[in-house]
Amino acid sequence: MSERTEIPARTGWSAKLKEGQSFSVIDVEGGQAADLFVFNAENTDEFLSAQHSRVAEGRVYPEKGWTFVTNERRPILEFTDDTSPGRHDCLAAACDRWRYIQLGGGEDHGSCEQNLQAEAKKHGFEVAHAQQPINVFANFRVYSEDDGRFDLEECVTKPGDAATFKLLMDGIVVLSACPQDIVGFQPGGPTDMAVEVSD
Repeated sequence: MSERTEIPARTGWSAKLKEGQSFSVIDVEGGQAADLFVFNAENTDEFLSAQHSRVAEGRVYPEKGWTFVTNERRPILEFTDDTSPGRHDCLAAACDRWRYIQLGGGEDHGSCEQNLQAEAKKHGFEVAHAQQPINVFANFRVYSEDDGRFDLEECVTKPGDAATFKLLMDGIVVLSACPQDIVGFQPGGPTDMAVEVSD
């Protein structure tokens, strides 16, 4: 049994899920990225850590088959399926108000960090600053042949593309439909996302 929830453009979604439950991140219209965060439901000081996961997997880009680990190096999430072109990132920081101030968007521009903070409050905890997210569907690339140049290239997902993950411990999952509209890596965006949770 599964339940689908729409995530309007620029907003966030969260849920407390049990170990063994799965959720699919769905790009409704194509060309849109989502920031993914996961916290240990019993201790939110422990959370999915991109840097620890990169070390555990020995690779830079998340892909189907990855087991993400926490900042305590324990398995928290498995990347079980992917119908997208497979372009995901865990290097670029979540957008925040300082990013939009630098880009000329002003202090009131929504951000993935603000979405994370708002969703965390719903579950009774505070997040001062966003940790490194898993940027689902974000086509950000490092070019080693060009002295490590890092480019925020356009998302290449099509409408309905989905990435599916399974909880390996009870967790609080937070998704942000990225509000970025100044740096043009979301060619049609920001647009709506959806999440489908299954047992």
